[in-house]
Amino acid sequence: MVHNVALVLGGGGAAGNAWEIGIVAGLAEGGLDLTEAADLVVGTSAGATAAAQVRSGISTAELLASVLSPPVQPAGQNRERPPSLPMATVFERMRAIGAAATSAADLQSAMGAFGLESDSMLEPGAGQRRAEVASRLPRPEWPERPMIVTAVDAHTGELAAFDRDSGVDLVDAVTASTALPGLVPTVSINGRRYIDGGVRSKENADLASGYANVVVLSPLGGRSRTPPERGADPAGQFEGLRRPPEWGVDLASEVEALRKQGSHVEVITPDADSRAAMGTNQMDPANRIPAARAGFAQGKQEATRVTFL
Repeated sequence: MVHNVALVLGGGGAAGNAWEIGIVAGLAEGGLDLTEAADLVVGTSAGATAAAQVRSGISTAELLASVLSPPVQPAGQNRERPPSLPMATVFERMRAIGAAATSAADLQSAMGAFGLESDSMLEPGAGQRRAEVASRLPRPEWPERPMIVTAVDAHTGELAAFDRDSGVDLVDAVTASTALPGLVPTVSINGRRYIDGGVRSKENADLASGYANVVVLSPLGGRSRTPPERGADPAGQFEGLRRPPEWGVDLASEVEALRKQGSHVEVITPDADSRAAMGTNQMDPANRIPAARAGFAQGKQEATRVTFL
């Protein structure tokens, strides 16, 4: 058994979540079962859902099988799509916020304000959104073993790292971590409003500080830094947010900082086959099955490379 291991699961939409489950299952097939080996799991955005799945106690084979099965509509759920802003409008606003921000704190605060502003239209869909998130979680309770789910306080722009001791329902924490401003409403928890943890960092790998071995799965890590084209629903929904390296919240900076502290860090990003399978719209649920299959194949290959010192 490998000890002192942190598994970091980054954001990347529906396809990114499926790819991460595929990778975890493929690694297990190759002899490295991170559902057992990880002493800590950190999940951000789609990675928060993956974290709850990985920590559920369900075998990797069963997790993969569930992703490869057609989704089941939650009982009693309204089949009409909840209100949202046009995708082009959301990403245009995100580009403007990213261009104007002078610091990470400035960007996070502005994105929080955007989320709060959008609530006037999006709030009617809050109940449906929570039910959708709940339907994706194998267990409604926090796991016994350590897990962190990230979000950003929409009022202050500060990072929130929820765990089983935070007094927050797991469903609410994951719903908050996946609440992308402009597309879904902010999430109310104990009188505060929260938005997607990926607004702060796509991975938030710095939360694995102090662990000797860190494995980072980053669905967006291999993508271009170029902002998305107007009107596009990009593979990297946060790629339009400008984050200069000096802010220290990009993956390369987080990994460098971990390594300087003495951590052995392994980063897995989608290979060419996985990128093709995930498509140009990682938010599209139709890309989940091909992404999971490609992730499983890649994970089996990565198992020969990922080692712990």
